[in-house]
Amino acid sequence: MQAVFGPVPSRRLGRSLGIDPVPLKTCNWNCVYCQLGATSNFALERKEYVSRDLILSQLEDALDVHKEAGIDWITFVGSGETCLNNQLGNMIAAVKQRTSLPIAVITNGSLLYDPQVRSELSLADAVMPSLDAADDHLYRRINRAHPSLTLDSLVNGIKAFRREYSGNLWIEVMLVSGLNDAPQALGALAKLMDEIGPDEIHLLLPTRPPVENWVNPPKREEILRALLILGNRAKLFETSEGDFELNSSETVAEALVSILTRHPMLEEDALEAIEKRLPGEGEKTLRELIAAGRVSTVNRQGKHFYSASGSKYHR
Repeated sequence: MQAVFGPVPSRRLGRSLGIDPVPLKTCNWNCVYCQLGATSNFALERKEYVSRDLILSQLEDALDVHKEAGIDWITFVGSGETCLNNQLGNMIAAVKQRTSLPIAVITNGSLLYDPQVRSELSLADAVMPSLDAADDHLYRRINRAHPSLTLDSLVNGIKAFRREYSGNLWIEVMLVSGLNDAPQALGALAKLMDEIGPDEIHLLLPTRPPVENWVNPPKREEILRALLILGNRAKLFETSEGDFELNSSETVAEALVSILTRHPMLEEDALEAIEKRLPGEGEKTLRELIAAGRVSTVNRQGKHFYSASGSKYHR
């Protein structure tokens, strides 16, 4: 298993070398907007889903290949919930011993109620939990969390982490048309953000293929209204595409599948990434991967994406 992937273009982090510490769709949420498909393993237990030693070995190989000059951040970002791996803190500490690059952790934040998780994440330079709603009804509709997880535990965990953490706390809000983009929902969310005090609020849009085919980004005027309601801390981050780098220590096919498992790609971006290493072989490589059942296609909002075959989207 290739747990270290990229670098990939990030909306917020430039060129990000990714570390994925959990198997595909091992998560405690099943968000309607998830770009990686439906949750197949609803997990609550923290354990070493992917070996710490394997990840660190692959990281050293990737740093040798890409060199630090071509990477802006090292990002722990799960193809499920990142913090479910109970070696996360140990891995962050070990990465800091190997490189001076800043470390980010993208998480849904659902486990921040646990003091151990908060302690582990305190080692990172930036932590990005999700908060898409300020009331339980919307939280359940959007994030479809495991029944044992509540909005109160999410919010209280983020608040506790804010009190303890001196790094960059950037809270993600995924705006979904018809769900959390109404003025009342945004006003309640703004009030909650004032209580938490994040350094920034990152507004994201479901433009990569969401699991549910009815999920759409809000219209431009509604996005501008959201920015106004959420205040000066709010920033809009639209999708960054292109400039994907296939790891030269792997075959082209393996490197592409490694990225697609965590980051679906537009057809033109997948072709461009392959052509950089195999000129004239883009379409042939994709056909072979589809025939082998390793890559699948999904259409959303009039665009054609490639994803890993293990990702399940509702048509």
